[in-house]
Amino acid sequence: MKKIAYAFAPMLLLITTPFLSSAHPGHGETDGYSIIHYFVEPMHAVVTFGTLAAALAYIRYSRKKKA
Repeated sequence: MKKIAYAFAPMLLLITTPFLSSAHPGHGETDGYSIIHYFVEPMHAVVTFGTLAAALAYIRYSRKKKA
């Protein structure tokens, strides 16, 4: 059963990618193609800071585990 799940996982990812990467209307006050856009606009800022927080938590966890 695991082999079937592993075989269909990439296909499921390919099918759902367009839904995950939908664009939002407008680009607010900043230029849409600058790094500032990703930190200032709320739609991107939540994801950016969430990713940064997860990365920092992982680094902290791995350092504690090594010690």
